Amino acid sequence: MTAPIAVRARAARIELAVFDVDGVLTDGRIILGADGSEHKAFDVRDGLGMVRLREAGVTLAIITGRSSAVVTARMRELGIHHVYQGVRDKHATLLALQSELGIGAEQTCYLGDDLPDLPAMAAAGFAVAVADASAEVRRRAAWTTRARGGRGAARELCELILAARAARGPLEHGPLP
Repeated sequence: MTAPIAVRARAARIELAVFDVDGVLTDGRIILGADGSEHKAFDVRDGLGMVRLREAGVTLAIITGRSSAVVTARMRELGIHHVYQGVRDKHATLLALQSELGIGAEQTCYLGDDLPDLPAMAAAGFAVAVADASAEVRRRAAWTTRARGGRGAARELCELILAARAARGPLEHGPLP
């Protein structure tokens, strides 16, 4: 994967990677059963990328506007502890998380797809959009994945961050975790 130098420089500083769910970790479709049960399809490759990123020392978080037991179960499987569902103010939630963790905006990335993600993207030093994000989200993003939401976009971002962190100079940016 080739990304511009400025994008790789931003990615190398990431200590907190935040993901929306619907349209980012899924293709955005919500499947409701006759009994009201909710189903979502997650890409297993996105999950592996997120696990690898977490194992490399990057803190992962989920901030999503919907609440779903499916999301709770999937994030538990991936070992993601910072899971915020039913969030109306993603910006405030992200700022509170950054404060709690002592991580600044320049060390935070946010992967989003639609208008409710814009405030949180503004609080992240590295705002990223999935390929099929709304036009406004793509315009405001520092980088856009080639992959669509739920189809490898999260994995693409994780690989970019991992590669950028591996390539950074230890004297310039400090040792890798």
